[in-house]
Amino acid sequence: RVHGGTFFNSCKAEMVFLADNNTFLNELNRMYEATRNKGTVFITMKRYDAQTDGDAKKAKGTANVEHKCLIRVTDGNKKKISTHVSSKDHVRFQMQFGTILKAHMDGL
Repeated sequence: RVHGGTFFNSCKAEMVFLADNNTFLNELNRMYEATRNKGTVFITMKRYDAQTDGDAKKAKGTANVEHKCLIRVTDGNKKKISTHVSSKDHVRFQMQFGTILKAHMDGL
């Protein structure tokens, strides 16, 4: 369910914040800083088809459906955040995302 910009998972009673791309990247950076000494950050990426969106159902047969990428990040505890990256914004997002990942991968 969606409630004011957040997804509420009723089975686990936890909040997943759906953010715009810039807010997501800022929160990702904060999450890495919070887990610098101890902890893990889990990142998942998958194609987002928006099948539950009413507009996507209407446009299902058309060729101009924009594909998105759903990116979720969690610290393994209760903090979770996600974003949708459109195909037109993916290059800019990937560059910023890669910069954050490189800055926080010091244990390799």
